Parts: sequence; structure tokens; C-alpha cells
Amino acid sequence: MASIDRPGATTLEESADGDSVRGTTTIADSVVATIAGIAVRDTYGIHSVGGGASRAMGAVRDKMSRSSDPGRGVKAEVGEKQTAIDIGIVVEYGVPIMEAAKNIRSNVTDAVETMTGLEVVEININVLDVYVPGSDDDDDEANTGVKGARVR
Repeated sequence: MASIDRPGATTLEESADGDSVRGTTTIADSVVATIAGIAVRDTYGIHSVGGGASRAMGAVRDKMSRSSDPGRGVKAEVGEKQTAIDIGIVVEYGVPIMEAAKNIRSNVTDAVETMTGLEVVEININVLDVYVPGSDDDDDEANTGVKGARVR
């Protein structure tokens, strides 16, 4: 059986009853990234996925295409039977980061392994920022020249 190599994808041989191979299934890196991105966003305490530049470019891209990219901020590397995933997140203030990371790893592993059959061997999480509710209001005050109570 000939195998076609595609960059950023893996080909899995399928066997319905263990008797013979009936074809192949190719899973692209972007598919795993999308599954992982959705699982991360469903995790408690995660404000957003991706860094500032990634979120800004993604917002522009989302408006242009009128759809969102659930894989934004997630990079997946897919091998023959395994996958490794890198995720950049912004956590909400007050959420224990190590607990959030543990929950992300659990959610992503369950989702990816269930949907693809690939073994998740590594999930690297980069905490890029902490979201503080109301901090956007502070930026507006700074831009308008209104000074807070600390400075007289």
C-alpha cells in the first residue's frame, strides 16, 4: 500500500475487525490544534488563548472571514501515533495557575485522544498574562488625562 506524505498531517491505518486495513485516515496538525483550542476555552479560569499579537491578528482575521479560529494560540505537532501540543493562555486573576494548567492538560488530552485516537505525549502551557477585570477601564482613564486618587 502506498502512503502519501503530507506536511503537517499524519496518516493512520484503520482496521475494522483487525483483519485487514481498509484505508487510511489523515489528521492535519490544524485539526488537533482546533480540538485542543476548543478544550482549552472550555476550561474554567481561562480568559483567552494566544498572546496579544495572536489575539489581535486573529480578531482582524475573524472579522474579515466572519468566523472564529478555535485553534488560535495553539500549535500541534502530529506524528504517526502521537501528538505534542503548545498552548499560550491568559488566565483570570485569582485562578490558581497550576490548577488551571492541570485542568487544561486533562481536558485537552481527553478531547484529542477521544476524537483522533492519537496519544497526547506532551502539552506545554505558556501563561502569557493575567486578566484583571476592570483593567480596561484604567486604560481609558490614562488616555483621557484624568488622574486617579493617588496623584494630586
